[in-house]
Amino acid sequence: MQRPPPEDFLLKETKPHLGGGKVSGDKLTSTYDLVEQMQYLYVRVVKAKDLPGKDVTGSCDPYVEVKLGNYKGTTRHFEKKTNPEWNQVFAFSKDRLQASVLEAIVKDKDVVKDDFIGRVWFDLNEVPKRVPPDSPLAPQWYRLEDRKGDKAKGELMLAVWMGTQADEAFPEAWHSDAATVSGTDALANIRSKVYLSPKLWYLRVNVIEAQDLQPTDKGRYPEVFVKAILGNQALRTRISQSRSINPMWNEDLMFVAAEPFEEPLILSVEDRVAPNKDEVLGRCGIPLHFVDRRLDHKPVNTRWFNLDRHIVVEGEKKKETKFASRIHMRICLEGGYHVLDESTHYSSDLRPTAKQLWKSGIGVLEVGILNAQGLMPMKTKDGRGTTDAYCVAKYGQKWVRTRTIIDSFTPRWNEQYTWEVFDPCTVITIGVFDNCHLHLGDKAGGAKDSKIGKVRIRLSTLETDRVYTHSYPLLVLHPNGVKKMGEIHLAVRFTCSSLLNMMHMYSQPLLPKMHYIHPLTVSQLDSLRHQATQIVSMRLSRAEPPLRKEVVEYMLDVGSHMWSMRRSKANFFRIMGVLSGLIAVGKWFDQICNWKSPITTVLIHILFIILVMYPELILPTIFLYLFLIGIWYYRWRPRHPPHMDTRLSHADSAHPDELDEEFDTFPTSRPNEVVRMRYDRLRSIAGRIQTVVGDLATQGERMKSLLSWRDPRATSLFLIFCLLAAVILYVTPFQVVALLAGIYVLRHPRFRHKLPSVPLNFFRRLPARTDCML
Repeated sequence: MQRPPPEDFLLKETKPHLGGGKVSGDKLTSTYDLVEQMQYLYVRVVKAKDLPGKDVTGSCDPYVEVKLGNYKGTTRHFEKKTNPEWNQVFAFSKDRLQASVLEAIVKDKDVVKDDFIGRVWFDLNEVPKRVPPDSPLAPQWYRLEDRKGDKAKGELMLAVWMGTQADEAFPEAWHSDAATVSGTDALANIRSKVYLSPKLWYLRVNVIEAQDLQPTDKGRYPEVFVKAILGNQALRTRISQSRSINPMWNEDLMFVAAEPFEEPLILSVEDRVAPNKDEVLGRCGIPLHFVDRRLDHKPVNTRWFNLDRHIVVEGEKKKETKFASRIHMRICLEGGYHVLDESTHYSSDLRPTAKQLWKSGIGVLEVGILNAQGLMPMKTKDGRGTTDAYCVAKYGQKWVRTRTIIDSFTPRWNEQYTWEVFDPCTVITIGVFDNCHLHLGDKAGGAKDSKIGKVRIRLSTLETDRVYTHSYPLLVLHPNGVKKMGEIHLAVRFTCSSLLNMMHMYSQPLLPKMHYIHPLTVSQLDSLRHQATQIVSMRLSRAEPPLRKEVVEYMLDVGSHMWSMRRSKANFFRIMGVLSGLIAVGKWFDQICNWKSPITTVLIHILFIILVMYPELILPTIFLYLFLIGIWYYRWRPRHPPHMDTRLSHADSAHPDELDEEFDTFPTSRPNEVVRMRYDRLRSIAGRIQTVVGDLATQGERMKSLLSWRDPRATSLFLIFCLLAAVILYVTPFQVVALLAGIYVLRHPRFRHKLPSVPLNFFRRLPARTDCML
């Protein structure tokens, strides 16, 4: 019996004050009803006019400084402009307000000391509140005052209001929480953003044949193959068996292509002249814009393409146009497949590539990312540990990133996001990361955002229209064991638009039908998934601000298919957990047969006799029992979403060397002795697996040998038994046979022998193919 996981690693239900207390069960109230309201003082600095010249030249380089207690935000400055336009928003968190007066000071940028032009001030008690969906507050002109409070030359247009994070000015505002961050790149890195995965297609290249190739050496049979390159993907056909200048292949090559199609497909026909030397016989480039798209399994038309040949003349490559060889191919972009970029166990999207094949949505998923508690220090700054945390959530093609909360182990995001749901049997992934790209002095170019942990929630495990508020442990496996990095607090609601559509989804295949009509091989799917994750991580890392490669790969579970002793053990115990139910039923039946509880055995006898006398009751009884068991279990139904389980993963009991092996690079970077020890350990485990698989094969082969005359005497005995059984069963009513067989199985222990039964002995003596193995 396994110990329960530590209390610290469990899910905790919470009762946060969501949407200003407006959320009650399934009521939709406002756009930000799944998060706690955060109050902000907003200042929109629009423009100024008639500013006086302060320099010797009489010009003015104006900027505005918005000051509230210790916090100070500044706009950009303009060179020699008396009527500047800034249109910048500043947000001051109400929790951190330390003053009762807000000042907006207009200054003139100078080399030595900036000159004071004038100011506008506001009493915070008189600032109006704005609640969306009210329209934004209109900015007004305010006359500037000098330091003494007298009128100064010039006017400033601005708007000041109190609002929440639901305000549309919130995402692009300068935040007092991030006052220490400087530089436009760093500021872009801390804002919340929504990203879209590129649209991915499978590209199928069916290489059929080539004609009129011209190898340099005419005296030998050419060994020709075709090499195809798309971006950083390269595949090649086998060497043609026809060994002529008109070779045949009829081979499929599969690639992943992403819109917009930037790179053409490059094909080259090559001749293997020597073991490590290939000669290019012709090349062609095909832009993907002109490639046919298909939505089903109907073949597209084949086409002939001319192969260009380049020859070197006086040190320069020139295209030879005298005579063109040709290649015959069928190329198409497959719209009927879903391009797998996630592990199939955690897929958030299973729709085909082509939009025409999409079914209508079945509901909406809303997630409120509230806060985190007890985060670990992820880096050191000024001699102390610090964490700048942000969250990334991925579902379908939409990725969201919250703003970064600077230098806090208890960050409060309170951001809400929505996704359309097309299939309930999908998973949303939410990851927490530490931002390492804020301070440009920290060699930000080579820094990587550290992972703090992630949470996965399967939508089908959620009740519809219920708001789930839980604190999820952030568990990460390190080389020295499993470690809790903190907790993330989420509010989740899955709203269903059509219950009928959702129930209908359970009868549909999981993947689009092309995966079943024209299935791809396991090795093809593995390599294509690898290419898809590379493309997605490359495209998102080119966004502005980038969603970095390490973040995307962690969210997509890249590397989850690598060998791990811990994961293999966990899967073995999962299988044992599944079989334990059957084993328990077997033990229970054995106890009944051995009369351990005579009353139960007598009741089973009575039930058995009734079912034999009235065989039409057998199936209804089975289904009724299943119904009653299901109703009985309803009392213990799970009330919380699933979360990472350290016991199930065997993460807390893994041996340090097993963890070191899991975190090792591929290929290995460990010394020879360690690799030898691990190889020997792997051999011993593989030996046990081999034995189990061999035993299963043996039982199957024995079944086959009953009729194969492999053992003539055993087959003769079995055939005589079959003939006798057929005659007896023909003349004897079925109820009598079933009754006698059942009573024999349920006989009292005094009529039982300790030795195995005759049929079992006969079966174990049957030949298998083990004696033919080397």
